[in-house]
Amino acid sequence: MTSLAPAARLSLTSLRGHKRRFAGTFVAVLLGVAFLAGTLVMGDTLRAGFDTMFGNATRGTDAVVRAENTITTPGESQGVRQAVDSGLADRIARVPGVAAAEPSIEGAGQLVGKDGDPVGGQGPPTLAGNWIDDTALNPYRLAEGRAPARSGEVVVNRGAAESGDLKIGDTTTLRTPDPVEVTVVGLATFGGEDGMAQTTFTGMTRADAEKYLTPKPGQASSIQVRAGPGTGQAELVDALAPVLPRGVEAITGQEAAAENSEMISGQFLTLFTTFLLVFSGVALLVATFSIHNTFAIVVAQRTRENALLRALGASRRQVTGATLLEAGAVAVVASLAGLAGGIAVAAGLQALFPAIGFPFPEGDLVISGTSMLLPLAVGVVVCAASALLPAVRAGRTAPLAALRETAVDHSGASRARAVAGTALGLSAVGLALFGVLADPSVWLAGTGAVLALVSFVVLGPVAASRAIRVIGGPLDRLRGVTGGLARRNALRSPKRTAATASALMIGVAVVSLFTVFGASLKATMDQTVSRSFAGDIAVSTPSFGAGGSGLSPRLAPALAERPEVATAVGLGRGVAEVNGEGRALTVTDPRALARSFDLGDVQGTLTGLGDDGIAVTRTEADKRHLKVGDRAELAFTDGKKDTFTVRAVYGRSELVGDYVVTREAWTPHRAQDSDTLVSVTFEDGVSTAEGKAAVSAVAKDYGNPEVQTRDEYAQASAGGIDMMLTLVYALLALAVLIALLGIANTLTLALHERTRELGLLRAVGQTRAQLRAMVRWESVLVAAFGTAGGLALGGFLGWVLVKASDGASDSAFAFALPPLPLTVVALVGVVAGALAGLRPARRAARLDVLRAIATE
Repeated sequence: MTSLAPAARLSLTSLRGHKRRFAGTFVAVLLGVAFLAGTLVMGDTLRAGFDTMFGNATRGTDAVVRAENTITTPGESQGVRQAVDSGLADRIARVPGVAAAEPSIEGAGQLVGKDGDPVGGQGPPTLAGNWIDDTALNPYRLAEGRAPARSGEVVVNRGAAESGDLKIGDTTTLRTPDPVEVTVVGLATFGGEDGMAQTTFTGMTRADAEKYLTPKPGQASSIQVRAGPGTGQAELVDALAPVLPRGVEAITGQEAAAENSEMISGQFLTLFTTFLLVFSGVALLVATFSIHNTFAIVVAQRTRENALLRALGASRRQVTGATLLEAGAVAVVASLAGLAGGIAVAAGLQALFPAIGFPFPEGDLVISGTSMLLPLAVGVVVCAASALLPAVRAGRTAPLAALRETAVDHSGASRARAVAGTALGLSAVGLALFGVLADPSVWLAGTGAVLALVSFVVLGPVAASRAIRVIGGPLDRLRGVTGGLARRNALRSPKRTAATASALMIGVAVVSLFTVFGASLKATMDQTVSRSFAGDIAVSTPSFGAGGSGLSPRLAPALAERPEVATAVGLGRGVAEVNGEGRALTVTDPRALARSFDLGDVQGTLTGLGDDGIAVTRTEADKRHLKVGDRAELAFTDGKKDTFTVRAVYGRSELVGDYVVTREAWTPHRAQDSDTLVSVTFEDGVSTAEGKAAVSAVAKDYGNPEVQTRDEYAQASAGGIDMMLTLVYALLALAVLIALLGIANTLTLALHERTRELGLLRAVGQTRAQLRAMVRWESVLVAAFGTAGGLALGGFLGWVLVKASDGASDSAFAFALPPLPLTVVALVGVVAGALAGLRPARRAARLDVLRAIATE
């Protein structure tokens, strides 16, 4: 043979004749590619949908006039921009080429639904602003009712009205954050949609917007400008530049639409699609082990066939190429099917998202070349790479192997593997410990985590022999001969057992990692509240996300007047540049603060901050080289700069933040003032139930925010973690499914290898039920080994992640191993292993005894 053609034809003939051998490989590639393609198509569709929606909404806006600079604090991508003089609109309207100019006032405003619960506020922002009468400049379109004409009348987006069960004519409360009674007189759409994702909008009269959303009349977030006939957007911006005051800029409407779209689709979609792509990668990694195992077994089964080809003149290159050709054929067909599945996944999400409250922008699916070619290439490369080593092994088959039986593979338990795996494991532990304890470094910790994964894979065959003996030991006593045979079958090829279990191990490890990290975040939050929060009751805004309008600053003083309350202190939020760097400020009463929060050791005095003093955490003071008595320049969003004196340095910052100023200091520079938390301490002798009832009665008049005990507040603060874990478990179910398909496929192929042996067992008296039980228990042992390894690896990686986060953050992270969730993960892994063995067991039990004995 001088070319690959004859061997290739033989391989493709064999592939057609033994399609079942590659069923698990086909499904593994299909699922991985479908998930990847679906994520890419969904991301492209959402991005295009948001671009279209913002383009439609701002179609009539040709220029936006706004302040040039923003103050951005760490951890936030969207800064706070200074207001502009709304009177600037009249000056702009007189510029040649301008058809209309309207001030746009925007702030936070949360509607209260018919049931008394707030609408939105768990992520997307809840917005309020003035209703712009010029329909071309207003991004919202009136769909029902009319525009607000009198104080107290509002238009809300139709999606928010449906969520709150509100209709035209209903009266409800709008938190600004002070509660305002409003009447719904109209419903609006945004860019043709009922709402911009889950963002809510309430449009008021301009007078009401100035009264409730700005610190003083005459201020606006921006000026929306419409050009006259024959004036382009760029030309309009150039014409506006000479009349704009210093610190104010004009950008084109297209640029503003692109910025808004990027703010929503860019930040959210990048995070969301990255999250999904990570799980696509996990699924494909798990598939790699399953595919490799399938081809390794198939090559071992075809040893005599490949040896015969070599004896007839086939070269090593031809045999290797023929095996890779099989892998390529399976990969291409499965990947193409996966692309179709990915489009179906994206279409399903397009239909599902509105049902869970996240409107998918209308429009057809966007299927780009990248979203098709990339998953196709990944599927082919993963499958071909997984089959490479088995293919090379097939090419090395000696011609004389055609004359001898194939021995059971014991190569997996070699001493060299044990030494290499142990060295990798020790290096992984050393790097991880150094990266999280000695010299905190996320890169070192991450490298240690990756090496730990590699060491587990390398040591798998070595550990398999010992682990299966330990795990399967009780089977001899509990299941007799059947259990003993199952254990011996699992021990036949440690390398094969380890490779089969590795796929499940990775899936379980990732599940365990997130379970441990989630439990640690909860423990950290509980520790933070227990250590820092000294109050009896917390009145709070949503525990996570950008939504909600905050709490009225008047709530804490109103609560302090109750006879049951000893202290009520609110924590407000402001932003400023401290010595040139954007920082978040906590606005509060420092005297009451010390009675409700544990601030650790305090140097200086909190009671003497006044209107020109600031308190700083010790960590931040060390970073900025500040000490008590030093001066710092604060630049605010209103453009003013003041010099403040550091009058106190305190130890803890988890709930209070790194910088504290008084309300007197913040009031001249405030925008829309609000509190994020109010801590209430009761007088001696007041029970929790009595005090909570008194607080709730007062809070009802301020928009009815959440009133919680300390324990309830800690649980609510960690509420987002449970939601995250639910999503993680749902996504990782795909990886676990692929791993179980691998176990089932490996068992099926292994049983094909043992056909004659199974026939002999049946001939000497083994019943069908015993044979089925033997195969199922073998599957359970493999799954139990993979699950145990996954739990150990996941627990270690979870510890590394928690400790690395602790080193990279000012907050102290607590490590927690949740016994019940990890036990559930272990049980699910073992039960899933039993389910994976059902089909192979049924097929084995159906074997014809005489034909099985006659099989060579």
